[in-house]
Amino acid sequence: MIVLLALAAPWTFSAPAEEPPRDALSDDLHLTAIPLGLPAFPDPQDWPVAKDRAELGRRLFFDPLLSADGTLACASCHPPERGFSHGAPKGIKGQGLRRRAPTLFNRAYGQAFFWDGRAASLEEQALKPIEDPQELGSTVAETLRRLRSHPDYPLRFQKAFADGITAANLAKALADFQRGLLRGNSPVDRFLHEHDHDALTAPQRHGMWIFDSKGQCWKCHPAPHYTDEKFHNTGVSWGRTPLDLGRYEATRRDADKGRFKTPTLRGVRLTAPYMHDGSIKTLEEVIDLYDRGGNPNPHLDPLLHPLKLNPEEKRNLVEFLKVL
Repeated sequence: MIVLLALAAPWTFSAPAEEPPRDALSDDLHLTAIPLGLPAFPDPQDWPVAKDRAELGRRLFFDPLLSADGTLACASCHPPERGFSHGAPKGIKGQGLRRRAPTLFNRAYGQAFFWDGRAASLEEQALKPIEDPQELGSTVAETLRRLRSHPDYPLRFQKAFADGITAANLAKALADFQRGLLRGNSPVDRFLHEHDHDALTAPQRHGMWIFDSKGQCWKCHPAPHYTDEKFHNTGVSWGRTPLDLGRYEATRRDADKGRFKTPTLRGVRLTAPYMHDGSIKTLEEVIDLYDRGGNPNPHLDPLLHPLKLNPEEKRNLVEFLKVL
């Protein structure tokens, strides 16, 4: 089950709509109920989310007003139908971006944001794409000017925040929308927490055993979020030109070269293609990468080594991942 602040359908960004339309994934607003399998929020101040702020953030997320030329919104790179991710996102003026857009599911529990971890909170992350010349290509100052001259936004901000339209409130609204993108109550959660044996098929149960034992997937993707919120070098894209050094770009530490944020596996069946660069098309190919121990390079994570999974084990592991 996806607990959402009302998702939007595939979106045309040429002009803002009065309200984002809903699609088959949409649910009513659930701002106080955390789905089965997920823990309480790490910061009690973030939960429950105020409905006015979340609804404002939802509207902003789908509004191309945030881009310099009014053609792109946050949802352009994080469409709901792809699990709020995108394997080959395009920035302003059709610029290709070097990294895929990661899923926003359960980012309320995040400890670092972006593939290189350069932001420490959802609020800090929220404004950076606006000012990135390759993403939305605008400035926060220009965005605030547009919001203040908009016929609708001043009243919405005043309703959500006592001090109205500010950069901090823009970030807070977008962050609070994302805090509602919670994915839980999966068949795996029902199997583990409600002891529903029939929630998983025999292949899926075998895949879970592989995940926790021979596959050692849990070392970087531990439950309940199926990410350790850390950074690892798997060798993906190593040797390509220009070389993406990942976490190193934020820290300038040699040990961080080629390390990228571990993504959550919640909803992973929706978020292909995979890895930070979108270079792996299927879950089967992802498993093959880890089965061979990653791609060799001077900074390969020591956790990686050949797994020697047989074809049946690989198939069942995929079946397990699909129901996370």
